[in-house]
Amino acid sequence: MSQKNIVVAMFMFTITLLLSGCWDVTEPQRMYYVQGVGVDYKDNEYTVYLQIINFATVAKTETANPQAAPTEIGKATGKTIEEAIYKLYRSMDQEVFWGHMTFLLFSDNAMRDEHAISVIDTFLRFRETRYHIWVYCTEDSIEDVLLVSPLLEKSPTSAKLSNPKNTAKQESFVEPVNLRQLVIGLNEPNHEMKVPYITINESWETKDGQEKETYFAGVGILSKDSFKGYLKGTSARGIEWMNDATKQGEITFELANNEKSDYLTVDIKKLDVKVKPIVNNSQVRFEVVLKFDTVLNGFKGKLEPDQVRKKVSEEVKKEIMGTFEEGLKMDADVFRLSEYLYRDNVKAWKKLEKDGKIPLNKDSISKIDIHINKVSPGRKTFQETITE
Repeated sequence: MSQKNIVVAMFMFTITLLLSGCWDVTEPQRMYYVQGVGVDYKDNEYTVYLQIINFATVAKTETANPQAAPTEIGKATGKTIEEAIYKLYRSMDQEVFWGHMTFLLFSDNAMRDEHAISVIDTFLRFRETRYHIWVYCTEDSIEDVLLVSPLLEKSPTSAKLSNPKNTAKQESFVEPVNLRQLVIGLNEPNHEMKVPYITINESWETKDGQEKETYFAGVGILSKDSFKGYLKGTSARGIEWMNDATKQGEITFELANNEKSDYLTVDIKKLDVKVKPIVNNSQVRFEVVLKFDTVLNGFKGKLEPDQVRKKVSEEVKKEIMGTFEEGLKMDADVFRLSEYLYRDNVKAWKKLEKDGKIPLNKDSISKIDIHINKVSPGRKTFQETITE
């Protein structure tokens, strides 16, 4: 070998020794992964619940896996969120990775007195977390909610809180909200946001007993300065019809037919919402125009499309106004009417607004026009499937 080749070989050998490779990277199976975080506030201290999962033993979400490791919940308290989290670090035997955190759950106490704003700011500033983290609130025990397992022993990663849009095509009662949407909504008129309200439901049962599942039961109204309260159950029904993101919902109403009363459930699809502010001097009113399709899945007796249109229109208007008036009781602009005026006529908004909101009363929605594009009887006609 020539002297030149020897020099080149020695140089390459030296460079190879200096390469660091991946020696400082932690192996995935030697880490704990945060899936969700719950936050409570009591006695001037934050309580943090950390839901962790080990991906080394998690199966695919599409198949049942009885051996999949259940989630484990860690709990610690501190004067700040960060202090509580650092206390949890001391009790762990592996490094914690935050990049897969999918949801943040607030207790009732944590939502009040601006505590939620402080918590949101903490997770937005933390480098490892993402903006696409779903946000919820509850009055139930945080620990109980976090310990709920998906139905049919599915992987914990397929839980509803981590994947709230899985059933949105079938039922859009409450629109999920992530950190990014929450911050944008709180920074823009009307400076209020609807946070999905979660409770525990026991509608399912196995041979071993009842199964618990998380349940969307309404919304909590959070503003940049305070927590306004909750709209639950029927009080929150109108939110679904004032939202373009609604994929499908249902309306159930009483229908008189041949001197007998019966109930009919109608699916509502392809919802299109338009809100037009009408400014008159120092007053503003809002005209709402809704367009959607309906599908009938089962009924008795003879039924006409115009009959369905009339009843559906009446019920939708009733639910919209019911929710709007419930919001007014807690000084909440649940349909973000202030923002509609802000986008349409900012000069008028500036004259009327106070802290980003305009004055509202039960007459602020002056008109609700409903146009039902199609009344479909499903796979059949408007005649009964089974006749005498």
